[in-house]
Amino acid sequence: MENAYDLQKLLWTESDYDNMSWHDNHIHALSFQKNNKFLLDIDYIFKWVHKPHSRYFKFWITPCTLIFDNVYNMVFDVEISSPHQLIIDKISMINPQRPKNAEYIDRQIEYDWLIETTSGEITFKSVGYDQYIRQPAILSKHQVIDIELRGGVSFNTDYNPKTE
Repeated sequence: MENAYDLQKLLWTESDYDNMSWHDNHIHALSFQKNNKFLLDIDYIFKWVHKPHSRYFKFWITPCTLIFDNVYNMVFDVEISSPHQLIIDKISMINPQRPKNAEYIDRQIEYDWLIETTSGEITFKSVGYDQYIRQPAILSKHQVIDIELRGGVSFNTDYNPKTE
């Protein structure tokens, strides 16, 4: 069994979209900040590990801050029936177009985004995202990290290599 997961890099962007999957990633918190930023505190699953002769998986997982930039036209159609159950099924990036404020933001393409969750959908327009890795990945039998182990809810963008 592997002792550590090679994170490759600590910052992922929309240019990495084709190499990323948010399936079964838990959302711990959402935030809206100035400059039209939409932030999510998630547990990102880097790799599903299947043991031979077992029907169970383990997961290389870490807390991340996912920040979408220049967000507008946001629509939430989400109904959460129990606490702590906002789980991403899929994130889609479609319909590339010129941003209406391209001359002010120095970006030439924006997308329509669809975040499909187990509780509904979130849609919006954005030029892209930055996903910040906050801790080394851990191998877990769960798809969500215990709140104390992940350091609580956070929108921090710094990497903390300390593991306990």
